[in-house]
Amino acid sequence: MGWEEKQVRGYSEFVQTAQRYHGRPIFALFCGDKDAEGKSWCPDCVTAEPVVRTELHNMPDESVFIYCLVGDRAYWKDPNNEFRKNLKLTGVPTLLKYGTPQKLVEEECFKAELVRMLFTED
Repeated sequence: MGWEEKQVRGYSEFVQTAQRYHGRPIFALFCGDKDAEGKSWCPDCVTAEPVVRTELHNMPDESVFIYCLVGDRAYWKDPNNEFRKNLKLTGVPTLLKYGTPQKLVEEECFKAELVRMLFTED
């Protein structure tokens, strides 16, 4: 069957999507919002996204990949935003395996071998 991708923006959309696919492996990439030209305000997100996308084929069957835009820079920098408070995110990009402590943060997302390990290890 392979895997499927869902794109969401904001915390509530992320939670609703994660709940909808409960019971399946869920991987999520959190990035800064994109402008009209499709470029994120977060330069590390611009670098990480193609690396992560190249490794998606390594996700387990039945997986769901959620690409989540966290909002604009001002919202992200607020220490009380829902991503920081509820998901304990400390930076973007963050790639995580939902429901586990496994995650890659910022420059770790640039390394294809680390991304592959996150997708393939239990």
